Amino acid sequence: MGKETDLGEMDKIWGQAREELQKIVGADSFATWIEPLRLSGVNEGTAVILCPTRFLSDWVSRHYSDDILKVLDRIEGPVHRISFETRSQTSRQVAAANSEPKRPAPRAAADDELTAPLDQRFTFDNFVVGKPNELAHAAARRVAEGGPVTFNPLFLYGGVGLGKTHLMHAMAREIQARQPEAKVLYLSAEQFMYRFVQALRDRTVMDFKELFRTVSVLMVDDVQFIAGKDSTQEEFFHTFNTLVDQGKQIIISADRAPGEIKDMEERIKSRLQCGLVVDLHPTDYELRLGILQSKTDTFRTQYPGLQLAPGVLEFLAHRITSNVRVLEGALQRLFAFASLMGREITLDMTQECLADILRANDRKVSIEEIQRKVAEHYNIRLSDMIGPKRVRTVARPRQIAMYLAKQMTSRSLPEIGRRFGGRDHTTIMHGVRKIEELRSADRSLAEDIDLLRRLLEA
Repeated sequence: MGKETDLGEMDKIWGQAREELQKIVGADSFATWIEPLRLSGVNEGTAVILCPTRFLSDWVSRHYSDDILKVLDRIEGPVHRISFETRSQTSRQVAAANSEPKRPAPRAAADDELTAPLDQRFTFDNFVVGKPNELAHAAARRVAEGGPVTFNPLFLYGGVGLGKTHLMHAMAREIQARQPEAKVLYLSAEQFMYRFVQALRDRTVMDFKELFRTVSVLMVDDVQFIAGKDSTQEEFFHTFNTLVDQGKQIIISADRAPGEIKDMEERIKSRLQCGLVVDLHPTDYELRLGILQSKTDTFRTQYPGLQLAPGVLEFLAHRITSNVRVLEGALQRLFAFASLMGREITLDMTQECLADILRANDRKVSIEEIQRKVAEHYNIRLSDMIGPKRVRTVARPRQIAMYLAKQMTSRSLPEIGRRFGGRDHTTIMHGVRKIEELRSADRSLAEDIDLLRRLLEA
């Protein structure tokens, strides 16, 4: 490619490159960092990549330029160098070539410069609501509607693939639509840390502070990643306080509750818990089935004419319980496979096509593993778990372990009783019912159980 190539050829080359890059960097990193890029041209061994913001350009240049270079060189070499340009740079170059010199444009707003790309698929309309996520959805809706700040911060937490990022993107899009003048800054904790380190290196810390402290809404995803980073935590703490004092909305997400984030400063944990803390619980069967039905309606428009046999969605909702991303990916693969093979989606074909996913979700949790994990969590001896002690500090964890054994294994009550020191099945039944009653009334206990379930399913 020693000469410039036309736009159609660029799109074709970049399409092939994107497919390879997605395999190399993974789906999540691809959606965040590679998806927004475009190949502008290749001339004399230099490929020009267009980026929507300077921040994205800096990040991709530092972390993915070698991968992009290798892929492009392999597809349509020789390519020796990658040049990253922002679209604003390109626009200024075109304007300079076609008009008289003008006064430089003012610096872009903070949300244009720093905000991570929002996924157009993530909206409130296509977020499937069920009992495990209804409170999180309602809270996100309330914040997105604007008006006086009612709870600050809004802290969403839960395991992988339960909808945190979906709600974050939906809120950002809704706020921008309702308040076009508002500066909505959405980024991951990793990006916050990177920008801060970059500001320290370039001696532009005051510019960094000004940018982050003049936004209307600050949204930080996966805040657990700043734990243990002392300087970043310090700056985050002061930014947080400044925005709260100004009445600005802060929205945070993490994979666990604030108090459970290790190596996070206590003063930050305290601030994060001063608003509304909402847990996105693991999906139940009804919610998984609802998500599958919603996705099926979408896929039918992409694959018209495909036949779906009764019982397939129910089968998937029962068998794939790990997280929503795995569930949606399985359905996508199923429709693509059926389309390519020209076959109806039946139960037999589903088991054939998704054999690896189904095997992974068949991992059995043992009663012994449950007992060990619960004992570690509550700092009691494993021998006490099956022993005769009836003091509350031992009896309650024992009942929780009984409850989890009933929920997460296929063992009968008498079998569970034998594993708990030869207890009668009625004792196990009483323990399970006691935890079911307490779980609906005791939020702390419910959070403990959900955390233990996530640890055991990981």
